[in-house]
Amino acid sequence: MLESAPDGILLVDKPQGISSHRVVSIARRRLGLKKVGHAGTLDPMATGLLLLGVGHSTRLLTHLVGLGKTYTATIRLGVATDSDDADGAPTAAVGTADADVSEAAVEAAVAAQRGEISQVPSTVSAIKVDGRRAYDLARKGEEVVLRSRTVTVSRFDVTGRNDRVVSVDGAAVPVVDLDVVVTCSSGTYVRALARDVGAALGTGAHLTALRRTEVGPFDVDDAVDLEDEAVDVRAALARPADVARRLFPSVALDAAAAKDLTDGKRVAADHPDSDGPVAAIAAEDDRLVGLVSVRRGLLRVITNFPAPSGVRA
Repeated sequence: MLESAPDGILLVDKPQGISSHRVVSIARRRLGLKKVGHAGTLDPMATGLLLLGVGHSTRLLTHLVGLGKTYTATIRLGVATDSDDADGAPTAAVGTADADVSEAAVEAAVAAQRGEISQVPSTVSAIKVDGRRAYDLARKGEEVVLRSRTVTVSRFDVTGRNDRVVSVDGAAVPVVDLDVVVTCSSGTYVRALARDVGAALGTGAHLTALRRTEVGPFDVDDAVDLEDEAVDVRAALARPADVARRLFPSVALDAAAAKDLTDGKRVAADHPDSDGPVAAIAAEDDRLVGLVSVRRGLLRVITNFPAPSGVRA
């Protein structure tokens, strides 16, 4: 019997302690398919929503990578680390006893990181410097100088606070743990937000927890645990047409127009001009045929999506 090959977008709730690459490997094993990719990594320390493209839907990943994201996180004031998160080694543990960490001071430091800001990414990051990952250079003791980039932080709110004392290398250090919610553009480092808030307060800071809760219109509440063998991963795949409709305007095509577009021909359609993307969907079987631009009533393909192929079950 022939069964269609897996195809779609998989929403995964990544657990703590594994890499995004490991999540992709698990998905490949569970689906019996090598063609699986992700739309933006999460650090091993982080948990939460990771979007995977499966089969032909890997072609959608380019359009998912740039979506805005929302996180919940905990920032520890008083201790800085070399990675700006809990996976790194402490570089300074000055504590908060001699700093102004009042609610007003904290709010002022947080507010300075809202809006369109210039941010220097964390040194231990996946950004490439002369073809090499910054984290590889940093771990080898080489100097890493990263350029600032413009990012947008549309929400950065403190939702909880806990003043406490922790042990750092055997010393008792007073710290403040801030629970925060961050909504930001793609490419924003929440670790760097923590670092810069700590720097503004003169205490140093790092992340002790990070969870991605939303990517664009997608929510972690709809994600699956890939390590749960009881989960039907194939059934959890979001259909390409459904995903495309959530991201883009759409236009319905009859069978003949769908075939012509698949064959690379320009197709007439009653749709406003758009540089794209517009999701072209075959009305007959509700299949995503392609992402297109529209000019003077003609659809031009940006990305084609082949008709489902069969694999022997």
